[in-house]
Amino acid sequence: MANFIRNTQVKAMTSIWTAKQKARELADRTAAALTDRTGQGTLDVAITVLISIVLGALILAGLYLIVDDTVLPTITQRIKDMFNYGG
Repeated sequence: MANFIRNTQVKAMTSIWTAKQKARELADRTAAALTDRTGQGTLDVAITVLISIVLGALILAGLYLIVDDTVLPTITQRIKDMFNYGG
């Protein structure tokens, strides 16, 4: 019985120590992240996002113009021809 109690105490102490160690590591990483003043290229990322949004909008507008002027009238005419079959 004494062995069981001792083993339980050792496991509990090990678990507590592991939890404390993980909490310390988390606190250290958090402190390092909060005190880091490098910015990691925040302005570069913002410019890249803006450029990608503008290019995406231009591509979407171009595709809309192509589909609206070229594809849709052709499809509409083909559908009309298909239903006006005199056959």
